[in-house]
Amino acid sequence: MGFSALEANACRHLVELALEEDVGPGDVTTESLVAANKRGQARYVVRTAGVVCGLPAAAMVFERLDTNVAFTPLKADGDRVEAGDTIARVDGPLRSILTGERISLNFLQRLSGVASLTRRFVDAVGDLPCKILDTRKTLPGWRLLEKYAVRAGGGQNHRLGLYDAVLIKDNHLAILEKTGNVIWNAVAQVRKRLSRPLPVEVEVDSLAQLEAALVAKPERILLDNMSVDEIRQAVERRNQIAPEVLLEASGGIAIESVRALAETGVDWISVGALTHSAPALDIGLDDIRETH
Repeated sequence: MGFSALEANACRHLVELALEEDVGPGDVTTESLVAANKRGQARYVVRTAGVVCGLPAAAMVFERLDTNVAFTPLKADGDRVEAGDTIARVDGPLRSILTGERISLNFLQRLSGVASLTRRFVDAVGDLPCKILDTRKTLPGWRLLEKYAVRAGGGQNHRLGLYDAVLIKDNHLAILEKTGNVIWNAVAQVRKRLSRPLPVEVEVDSLAQLEAALVAKPERILLDNMSVDEIRQAVERRNQIAPEVLLEASGGIAIESVRALAETGVDWISVGALTHSAPALDIGLDDIRETH
């Protein structure tokens, strides 16, 4: 897989920011120790098993830093990798290789970490039809890339932002006038005022709220912080009342419990940890050497 035009544009912006904050007016250590005419090569090596992601971003670092550097990917984003695998090679001026090392690794380690954690969740639900989704719990500026990494790990994207889907949450309901079926009123009001058709989702945290939401028939209902037993009951009620409504489980989802949740028959499970708590995948720039 590779970046879309929007993802590439977001990455270029991040690369510019990264170079500005890290290199600034120059890499004083490298420029003091390495002659400008020296050339070399090195390998990007994975030190723990996972899923690689961010190779186009690493390539973009060197495209911006020095066009004389050749970044050659040996794997593709989304590939499973084992400890010791070489995922890319870099050849060119040694100064530029050393200067771009940390920035390129930051992109690779972060995005591979997101993809690797996502793959663990996807593998845990295995052959079940339930899909693993991300959330909006992303680093500012990194959302498109982190959601790309979720897809590289086999997950699917929830809404990108506040603009491409409606999610009526508990705080929205809390400030609405408490007359009649508040959830039904909220769904009706949103649909009436939308300037374009968008999917409508309602967050509920109890079976009583679920019943009210099923009457309103949004496209989706988010079951927030419910137990496995409650989610199982929610699926049964959905199947009886409004089988066309999709159900999403969310709230503190752990890898140890995700399969049990998926076995309830829920359609989606959204996991904030995919982006806000993914550990970086251990990748290093190894075997650096002068070529002439």
